[in-house]
Parts: sequence; structure tokens; C-alpha cells
Amino acid sequence: MIMKRLFISLITFMATLPMLAQGWPEQYEGVMLQGFYWDSFSQTKWTKLESQADELSQYFKLVWIPQSAQAASNPSMGYNPLYWFPGHYNSSFGTEDELRSMIKTFKAKGIGTIADIVINHCGNVSNWVDFPAETYQGVTYQLKSTDICADDDEGATKKWATANGYTLSENVDTGEDFPGLRDLDHKSENVKKNVKAYLRMLLDDLGYTGFRYDVAKGFLPEYFGQYNEDAQPKFSVGECWDGTNKIKSWIDGTGKRSAAFDFQFRYTVRNAVNSNDWRRLGQQNDGNWPLVSSNTSNGAYRRYAVTFVENHDTERRSNAEQDPLKKDTLAANAYMLAMHGTPCVFLKHWIDCKRDIKAMIDVRNAVGLHNQSSCFNAASDKSYYAVISTGSKGRMMAAVGYGADSYVPANENFVKVLSGYHYAYYMEKSMETAWVDLPSGEYEGQQQAMLTAVSANAGAQLVYTTDGSTPTASSKKVTSGTKIAIEGNVTLKVGLLIGGTVSGIVTRTYTQADPTKKRTITVYVNTDKVNWNYVNFWSWGGDDSHSPTNKNWPGDKVTTTTSVGGKNWFTKQYTINGDEDFVNFVFSTGSGSPQTVDVNNVTTDKFFEVSADKDGTKHKVNDVTSTYTGIEPIVATPDRRPNKIYTLDGRQVTTPSRGIYIVNGKKVVVR
Repeated sequence: MIMKRLFISLITFMATLPMLAQGWPEQYEGVMLQGFYWDSFSQTKWTKLESQADELSQYFKLVWIPQSAQAASNPSMGYNPLYWFPGHYNSSFGTEDELRSMIKTFKAKGIGTIADIVINHCGNVSNWVDFPAETYQGVTYQLKSTDICADDDEGATKKWATANGYTLSENVDTGEDFPGLRDLDHKSENVKKNVKAYLRMLLDDLGYTGFRYDVAKGFLPEYFGQYNEDAQPKFSVGECWDGTNKIKSWIDGTGKRSAAFDFQFRYTVRNAVNSNDWRRLGQQNDGNWPLVSSNTSNGAYRRYAVTFVENHDTERRSNAEQDPLKKDTLAANAYMLAMHGTPCVFLKHWIDCKRDIKAMIDVRNAVGLHNQSSCFNAASDKSYYAVISTGSKGRMMAAVGYGADSYVPANENFVKVLSGYHYAYYMEKSMETAWVDLPSGEYEGQQQAMLTAVSANAGAQLVYTTDGSTPTASSKKVTSGTKIAIEGNVTLKVGLLIGGTVSGIVTRTYTQADPTKKRTITVYVNTDKVNWNYVNFWSWGGDDSHSPTNKNWPGDKVTTTTSVGGKNWFTKQYTINGDEDFVNFVFSTGSGSPQTVDVNNVTTDKFFEVSADKDGTKHKVNDVTSTYTGIEPIVATPDRRPNKIYTLDGRQVTTPSRGIYIVNGKKVVVR
């Protein structure tokens, strides 16, 4: 009996090996969010992302976040890593406790957190070749100078090391050199020991679900495969920017233990959008078919393709062009979300186009599209491209391009369920369901929701309720294509009515945004201590509606002043759109130099003085708001008991929201 149990256990173990070795699940239906963009320090605070868990979990199964340990500089996006292990996780995005809380909350809501893994290169403590020692669970981990590739920084590191009495590895880099930081030799047993412990810690201790490998061309793919074989992440994707054959070779080189970003998909979409020729979605880019396309040549690699149309490296950054989409963000996302592969939505697109992207994902989920779905081109023209995709629950069609609205499908088995600027989505009538194009969410004012009968029965009607009750044959009836008004807090349920039977019920939940949360603030800047004749306001952050009118650095030039309290202030007004919104600033003069340090999370009227004191080369900024308004932050009494807090009309409150209150006879502000 004991031998039999051992034999069964061995068989079970061996049967799981191929599954565990695979870097991305089969027929995976989830959508990923890139939860950051370049310099998204405020937008990507761990606490801010965690506060959105309920909403994000309705649409995303994975959220990719920045490298989360303390980096070699501050602020930092994490691509100059210094530390790997707990005790050094107070990053530019929050504390270790906040990170753990966010990952735990995400997991409870069904979201897996993807860690950005930067192990191709590493920063140093005090010179070119020294690394910190870190003790984790009683074991000390430390990279050595002998873990640095012999040809790092085109030989500059070896020259410095030799002159200063240090020795590098004897091995040259097995991939592309990354200038500026030390490239690690992954042939080194010490490097492997450190990396493997680090990756296991991310999964087993911090609670990450999987990895996104930065600079995947930095060393041989076989090492990525070894690391994944050891750590066993459920999800792994490499940043291998290159032609399709090289991306496939990289995936194969990992032993198919990792997926890869489909850069050729991104290039193809960019070419179609920027050239205004939508036929290019069905064409090669420089001789390369994307891993995900209507062409079937790369079908075996769909499972390992993570698609995207923009990311932190391609987006437009202030006055830097990079490689951005110049228009048609909605159409680009509509195409991506109607295709196989695992789509990765860019955070800026999610913020700017949330309503449309939610609705697109609703359709994708309804038909059950997954990373190995079959897709084929239905029609193409310079003005549009149409694709039909088959999911586990049905089929959908997407038409994208400036001619999408005028496109009429030749296949009469599809009905339009969603449309927007330069895109339209259709569902196959055989799905036999009701549909609502307005996704769940919070809205300001009255909205219109279009109800559609997705049915092969020409006589199908729709019945609906707005109180959350299940619709019946006696509920309010409308014909397909009817638009109804939505206002306030509503739970809408819509069903398909055929022959007295209701089926295919869909539910949407709407809440009314608090209009009082939207407000105008004024920012005052005094420059008496630095003698600036004018101030440039460079602004960003929050819901991304605060970019300066002048999109190029140094932003909006303000030359006129307002007198307050006997001083002259350069002023500018901004609209704060809700509790989660805020504005960040850099103030400068001239062509952007001299400038100040960053001023973050401004949500109310503020008075700032530019100081003659500096942090490095940048002027410090003093918040002197209370001096000029009499409004101070709320504080507790010395014995830590809360003050009695009153509204301006005399009502006592215990848990004030943002606003102005009276505390101990003084005006105070809750931020």
C-alpha cells in the first residue's frame, strides 16, 4: 500500500511538471493593467492603487506594478535597483506595509500582482562595484564585484576596477549591455543564488503572482527559464523588444517558461494608426507578423503573447517624443481587446478612456475570448479593419478605423452592441442574451444606456428593472436599440424576452458622483526670495487632466501677479475633480532653469514661497498657506483625544471629509 501511494504521488508530481514549466496559462481569459506610467509617483502610490481594488477587479485579473524595492536614487521608477529583500521596501510609491496591504487586498479581490523584475543590472552603494549586504530569514545575500560582467559598460567598469584594486567576473555579458549600471553575470553561482532567493521571496513572502522581466535581452533566455523553474510563477512575461522570430526564439530559449510582450503587435497598430491606413493591421511590419494577428503563421505562440498598444517606454513624455500613438487611442485598444493573446492596458489609457475600455472588456468577457482564441480578418479597407474572434462562449466582431461607423458587416449573424470614436463591437446573435452598452461605474449627471437584444429571434424584446429586482415578462418592455436614461444610484437588470420566457439577463450597477467633490482651487507662488520676474507652472498628476496648456517644458508662463497680505503672488487656477484627484507642480523661471523641487498632492488653495535654500540644484518650496488664509491642518489634542470639529454652519461632526471646519475657534482644513 505504501509503495502504491508513493507510485501515485510520483505520477501526480510528474504530470504537474509540464504545467508548472509553462510561463502562461492555457486559454487564459484575463486582461492585465500596466498600473503605472513614467513618473507616475502620485498616481501609482500603493495606497491609491489599493483604494481602486473594487473597480479594477471587475475588469482586470492582473496588475503590473513598478519594481517595488528601494532604488539607488529617489524618486525612482525602480529601474536602477539597489535592494532586493524586505527591510528595504520603502520606495517612491509607498512603504513596505502599504505594498503588502495592496497585494493582499488585490488577491482578496481576485487580482494577481505582477512584479517588475530588474535583474539584468544593479546599482551600487558608494563606488562602481560595491553592493549592499542584505540579511533575509537568517541568510545574508550580497552581490560581489566578481558578479559583474567582464565587459560591463563597454570596458569602462573593468578599467576602473583594475585601477582601484577590484576584480570582475571572467565572463562577458551573454546579452546586450545596459549602460550606466552594473550588468550582472548570470553564469555566476552567487548571482543565481541571490536571484532565486529574491524571486521566491516575492511570491512566497510579499504575495506577488508573477513576474515581468525588464531588459529580457540583457542575458540569455535560458537563465530566465532556470529562474522560473525554481520559483514557479504562474505568470511570467519578458520585455524582448525585437522582431517576431527573435521573440519566439527567446520564448523557446526559456523552455517556454515565460511569455513575452508582442512588440510587433504594437508596431503594427502604431503603423496603422499613425499612417491612417487601417489595412496595415493585416500586414507585416518590416517582414514580421505579430504573434497575435489574423494571420495564423504564429498561432502556436498566441498563448505566450502579451499584447499592448502603449507603455511607459513608448508614451509621449513631456517634450520627449519617444514612440507614441498620435491619435485613435480608442480604436487601438478596441482592436487589442478583440484579439487573442493577453491584452495589457496602459494606465493612462485606462484613466482617460475608462468608460469605453470597461465596455470593451465587458464584451470580451461575455464571449469568453482567451489567449488562444481563433481570429480572422472579416473585411479591410484603408478606412477600417474588421476582425471576427471566437471565444469559449461565443463570437464577436470588431471594426476599427475612421470608417468603422459606416462599415456594414456582410455577415448578418452579428448585431452591433457597442460603438465609439472610430470603433464598433458586434456580438453573434446565437449568444441569445440582452446587452447594455453603458458599463457599471460612477457617473456625473444623467447618462444614456442603449439596450440591445442579441438574438437570432427577430421578435425578441427586452425587459428591464432599475431597482435590482429580476426582470420578468411583466417588467417594462422595450425594443432592441432603445436608449434609457440613467441617473442616480441604479442597479439595472435587462433580460431577453422570447415567447413569455426571460433569459440572458445582464446586470449593471451605477452610482451618482458627488458634484460637490469637483471644485476650483487657486495656487499662489511668491518669488521674492529668489527675485524671479515670472513663474512657469509645470503641472501633472491626479486624473491626468492637469497638463499645462503649453505641453512642452517648462509649461505655462505666468507673468501677472495678485496682491495678498502685502505680497505679490503669481497665480493659476485648477479644477479638482474628486477625492482621488490632485495636482503636482514644478515651478521655474526662464526656459525652465532655475527650478524648484516637486510639489506633490495639491488639492486645496495653496500659498507657496520659493526659497533661496536648495535641495541639490533645485529650490525648496515653503507651504505658507496658514499664514495667508488662517487655515491650518487638523491636529489632535495633546492627550491624543480628537478635537471637537464643527462645520461652518455649526454642526458637530466626528469624521469630517475634505473641507473647511472650525476647531478650537480656528478655521482648519481637512485634506
